[in-house]
Amino acid sequence: MSDANLSRGALWLRALAGAPADACAPCVQYADAPLDGETARFITVAPDSDNRFSRARDNVVGLEQGWRLAQAVREAMAEDAASGTRRPLVAIVDVKSQAYGYREEMLGIHLACAAAVDAYASARLAGHPVVALIVGPAMSGAFLAHGYQANRIVALDAPGTMVHAMGKEAAARVTRRSVEELDELGEKIVPMSYSMASFAKLGLLDELIAGVDADAPDDAQIARVREVLARRVREARADQSGLAHRLQGEAAQQTRTASIEVRKRLAQQWNAS
Repeated sequence: MSDANLSRGALWLRALAGAPADACAPCVQYADAPLDGETARFITVAPDSDNRFSRARDNVVGLEQGWRLAQAVREAMAEDAASGTRRPLVAIVDVKSQAYGYREEMLGIHLACAAAVDAYASARLAGHPVVALIVGPAMSGAFLAHGYQANRIVALDAPGTMVHAMGKEAAARVTRRSVEELDELGEKIVPMSYSMASFAKLGLLDELIAGVDADAPDDAQIARVREVLARRVREARADQSGLAHRLQGEAAQQTRTASIEVRKRLAQQWNAS
């Protein structure tokens, strides 16, 4: 398949790590490749036109995708367990949604997505630096399963990259607004915005990488993204606070004061009991 026909996630997997491993499933692709003098595992969710579940043939997280993500992460953990090294895990995020449907609900899509979340969290707690690179949409439960458990989250500042609970058209229907009205609301209420710059104001995004063509990056742009990933891996290794930094930055202090206060009061009640 030519790069022109690849999803963004698959394109960036090839750009950063080469062709995916032969043993991986079409819907979840990964490859081990050098990054800053060590081996890292790059993982992405890709379209799979032959997937047995019709709702999961795009770059979404469904039943198979959730279990395959967990498999890719836990295989790396098992391989590194005896060696003493903990390879970095780079989640290349390009996921439109979770693949909800009757069969998916009956067969436990919540368990599949939870398996992926648990694998990433377990890897992070075991000492694997986890960095999420958002190159496309990072939507809803799909992002929770693939990327949100990362020590550090970075994103391309490019058209088509966004983080949100639901698609813009769906959100407009639910809130009984037009898409244009929803955009205006997002300018006033940061969590309602679909722009990556607004998402960064929540303190959840560690770096917004400007000046990169998300669909056709050149060698210099790929090298710059690799430098950002390497720097964030080093930073994650040196930071023992886990995900606490998400509420400690200047942006979070300004836009997530309520979240910080709620956590503070919960901690006080928990410690008092």
